[in-house]
Amino acid sequence: MTAPPIAPRLLRGGLVLVDADSGALQRIIALQYNPDTLTRSFQVKGTGTEGGDRSEALRLKGPAVETLKLEVELDATDRLAAADRQATRLGLQPELATLELLVHPTSRQLAANAVLATRGELEIVPTRTPLALFVWGPNRVAPVRVTDLSITEEAFDVALNPIRAKVSLGLRVLSVDDLGFTTRGGGLFMSYLSRKEQLSASARAGTFAVLGITGVP
Repeated sequence: MTAPPIAPRLLRGGLVLVDADSGALQRIIALQYNPDTLTRSFQVKGTGTEGGDRSEALRLKGPAVETLKLEVELDATDRLAAADRQATRLGLQPELATLELLVHPTSRQLAANAVLATRGELEIVPTRTPLALFVWGPNRVAPVRVTDLSITEEAFDVALNPIRAKVSLGLRVLSVDDLGFTTRGGGLFMSYLSRKEQLSASARAGTFAVLGITGVP
């Protein structure tokens, strides 16, 4: 009897948090299940439709603003069936809290700013977050910022811990226009853009024949 073929290892998408300056790894957030769809939108930074100047019609001001939207499902049922201690005690709360902290300053940062403001020692500036990288396979690693987070808890255990949830996650790719060329994040965006160019170069080119013409009129 022949052995069944080895199933390929399924890669999972997720987020990687790194220090924006040193690049030191802070956390890896792997999605439990890959979403069925990933919606990507691009807002072009052009000049052709803004001033009516015909000489600007084919010019681009910079990289397009790319936004991502995905629906993530979380389910603790299997871990509960296996008597996983954390799932039994807390359900999905640790996983949801990890995602929620992507859009909050830390309690330590808020407390420190409150103390400084009370003393009048400095002008309080917005707190800085780690640099988040959206990873969707080895060919797509992009610096991003979380712009939207919505959580729908769908089932609960007897202690009201959520055991099934859907998370809607909105992301904005940060380009060199946002981060600059000399920063680590800017370098990561350039690598992301360069990989797009490499993938495009490997695509098969079309022909005039498939378009029903013999050449450009």
